[in-house]
Amino acid sequence: MIPKSHPRYESLMTRELIVEGVRKGITSTQGLIAQGRGEAFDYLIGEKTTESALHAEKVAAAKLLLERKPVISVNGNAAALVGSELIRLSELVNAPLEVNLFHRTEERVNKIMGHLRSLGAKNLVTKNDALIPGLEHDRAKVGSSGIFVADVVLVPLEDGDRCKALVDMGKTVIAIDLNPLSRTAQCATITIVDNIIRAIPNISKFAEELKELEQEELLEIIWEYDNKETLSFAIEEINKNLVEYLPPQSRL
Repeated sequence: MIPKSHPRYESLMTRELIVEGVRKGITSTQGLIAQGRGEAFDYLIGEKTTESALHAEKVAAAKLLLERKPVISVNGNAAALVGSELIRLSELVNAPLEVNLFHRTEERVNKIMGHLRSLGAKNLVTKNDALIPGLEHDRAKVGSSGIFVADVVLVPLEDGDRCKALVDMGKTVIAIDLNPLSRTAQCATITIVDNIIRAIPNISKFAEELKELEQEELLEIIWEYDNKETLSFAIEEINKNLVEYLPPQSRL
């Protein structure tokens, strides 16, 4: 039992969710490694939503509301960590949830869909009957009524090669990635450098605030966004935090 007074309570509980996901067959064992890598970068940004990430989350909400065929891609880690929050966002922006896995088995796909349904999900893409061009692994398998025809795809915890393939198909890709130097972060249209457990609720909050805006107002929010600038701000934030941790005599 982890006491709430523990200084690492939230981080430790997040780890437990991933471990429980593995036990349930939702998360792959490789997902444990991915979680640890992300947690390291979360330390570097100060375990908080930065101003640049918050801006990207607002832009993401505007884009999801604006486009006609938004889809939310879900992998094992995302389902284990923020399943309920993804369902809420799905309902707010009318975007179906589609399970997409690198370490794919039909059994795990079905378990993730069952998990989402148990949390109340009703808008699910259930058939992966199309292929993303240029990919040779299982993440190429997508739904012909979902990711394959989507105009914007939210891809939390994504692989860089699929991100690029989706962009090459002409899709807007919204990525949630704590590493601003990753292939995914560099390739995505809108990169949110934030922890998924903060990012998804933030996008939902903005979606609620923006849903009554006219199309022109949503476009204004999107047009002013610069992803390279957002990534630069994220790297600057990491540098600033590293300098603050250095002993005074070590600073230049």
